[in-house]
Amino acid sequence: MSLIVFKVGSSTLMGSDNELDLAFVRSLCSQMGELRRAGNQVVLVSSGAAAVGRSLLGFTERPGDIPTLQACAAAGQTKLIERYAEVLAEDGIKCAQVLLTRGDVVDRTGYLNARNTFERLLDLGVIPIVNENDTVSVREFSFGDNDMLGAIVASLIDADLYVILSDIDGLYTANPDTHLNAKLIDRVERVSSKIVAMAGGAGSSYGTGGMATKIRAGRAMIAAGIPMVIC
Repeated sequence: MSLIVFKVGSSTLMGSDNELDLAFVRSLCSQMGELRRAGNQVVLVSSGAAAVGRSLLGFTERPGDIPTLQACAAAGQTKLIERYAEVLAEDGIKCAQVLLTRGDVVDRTGYLNARNTFERLLDLGVIPIVNENDTVSVREFSFGDNDMLGAIVASLIDADLYVILSDIDGLYTANPDTHLNAKLIDRVERVSSKIVAMAGGAGSSYGTGGMATKIRAGRAMIAAGIPMVIC
């Protein structure tokens, strides 16, 4: 049995119509169900609340101020978790919402409480669905994406594998959208300055991280001894 943490970003979750891509959600949930039936445990770290809320509240472009982004996240989180719950329930799987801030796991008591909750949910056969608690933390909007939150969760629960589902195949030597000769790097053993220099920023109006935050997450996973895959 393996314990696998998946992270999915907003740009992957949102369709070309600026709405939540339900076909992708169904595919993702179906694959998590298959993994469960094969005897594995699964945790999903899902961005997308602010992007879903943006559509829900009628914004055609990403708001420029933090309070409006927080409002979008608060409104969108409800719809996002409802969709996951509905689709997983069709497969007989229960899910639970877990909202964290990085500060929650810095404190020893908070760390242990979070770990115990994850362990109990997994023991009960529930898939925890994790997101940043954006109404009290603005780190995702200001400094990055949930790539690092996923790495923190993977370390917290001693995961066997951390998988980042992205709209790009992996780490390239340069941005493949602008460099036709960019080559995919199959394996990274050490995050050197050369590797860091290859990483770019967010690739869409929904995403806030890009490859740079994935590299930071990769460095954390190497330190923790947990394999990480970008795909």
